[in-house]
Amino acid sequence: RTYNYPQGRVTDHRINLTLHKLDFVMDGDLEEITNALIAEHQAELLAAMGD
Repeated sequence: RTYNYPQGRVTDHRINLTLHKLDFVMDGDLEEITNALIAEHQAELLAAMGD
């Protein structure tokens, strides 16, 4: 992840997620990030089942 303090932005490059909520993330509010990671993982699992 990249944490850009001047812009208040956090980017998770693994899943192409950018949030302009760095203050919330640093306070421990990771729900949006973890939900996106879970969704990406589930999509990968489904894609693997189709192979």
